[in-house]
Amino acid sequence: MQTNDAAPRVGAVVLTMNDRPEDFPRAMATLLDQEGIDLRIVVVGNGCTPEQVPQADNVRCVALPDNVGIPEGRNIGARHPYLADSDCLFFFDNDAVLPERNILAALAGELHHRPELAYVQPRITDPDTNVTLRRWVPRLRAGDPERGGTVTVMAEGVVMIRRTSFDAAGGWPGSFFLFHEGIDLSWRLWDQGGSGLYTPHIVVHHPATDPARHATFYHLNARNRVLLARRNLPAPLIPLNLATWVVLTLCRVRDRSALHTSWAGFTEGVRSRDHGRQPISWRTVTRLTLAGRPPIF
Repeated sequence: MQTNDAAPRVGAVVLTMNDRPEDFPRAMATLLDQEGIDLRIVVVGNGCTPEQVPQADNVRCVALPDNVGIPEGRNIGARHPYLADSDCLFFFDNDAVLPERNILAALAGELHHRPELAYVQPRITDPDTNVTLRRWVPRLRAGDPERGGTVTVMAEGVVMIRRTSFDAAGGWPGSFFLFHEGIDLSWRLWDQGGSGLYTPHIVVHHPATDPARHATFYHLNARNRVLLARRNLPAPLIPLNLATWVVLTLCRVRDRSALHTSWAGFTEGVRSRDHGRQPISWRTVTRLTLAGRPPIF
């Protein structure tokens, strides 16, 4: 982050598939309305040419011929030359809304004043019910979404990451396509010596959708859980991590078809050889554990 009084340079990355004709313009309007920052935006058309993009001097577009998945689409946006000198990167789902004009400035301020932080996540709430889903709370014991503090994972759809930390960690795991990429990047950011902060007093709105709406949810969820462990964990922890996931899945998922699909994804992950293994250190394992979330959950 900058060390002077100039406005922080924030590079925002937004993905679109032109399938949210009402949500996307609303999201972009609230993003462009942010104050107190030097904002630059890259909109990535994931398998399309972006439509309904506001005509603004600080917006650039990228059209991808194929859908490369959410994490790789975000990587492409983050690596755009227009965002090269950003102090921090803000990843923003195209159906989210920033209800106040100072949200990005507040998130960037946390990174500025706390150099040990690699990323900051606001509290995400449904705009109609004000409910925060458990999966949006980046820690165990997620029953109280208004309790902030140090966290070891992230809800990747609305998060701000220090630019230098993002680059050092290697960005998002592009091969994941969808699901668990936030855990992967969080672990790598911690392995670089950084940490995460959950700030529930900073609120962003997002519809409370069900991830299982995606046709490939159970397959990718299981496959990526295996890839996550194989890419990042020291060898002795891999079977513990995967055994925990299997037990929890058997307890939570009752649909036999979903279990069958999960098993197929799990098997694909086990057989995969292209997982980019670079295990985190035992020091990082210890730090994650002391922060409240051993990397077997």
